[in-house]
Amino acid sequence: MNVKRIFGTTLTVLGIFGLIYCGWGFLKHTLGTKELIVVGIIGLIFFVSGIGLIKNTKDEA
Repeated sequence: MNVKRIFGTTLTVLGIFGLIYCGWGFLKHTLGTKELIVVGIIGLIFFVSGIGLIKNTKDEA
């Protein structure tokens, strides 16, 4: 398995956890506005970059 694909998977999983945490904080009102914005943006960046790495990495035998 390619290192880029493993890193992309890791970024995607971290992004999903960040977005879930942001949604949970929004629903429970446990995070402030700044924290929600920061966690949401970082989670979105991780998720999109991880998906991009997985999608654009070619499998080489």
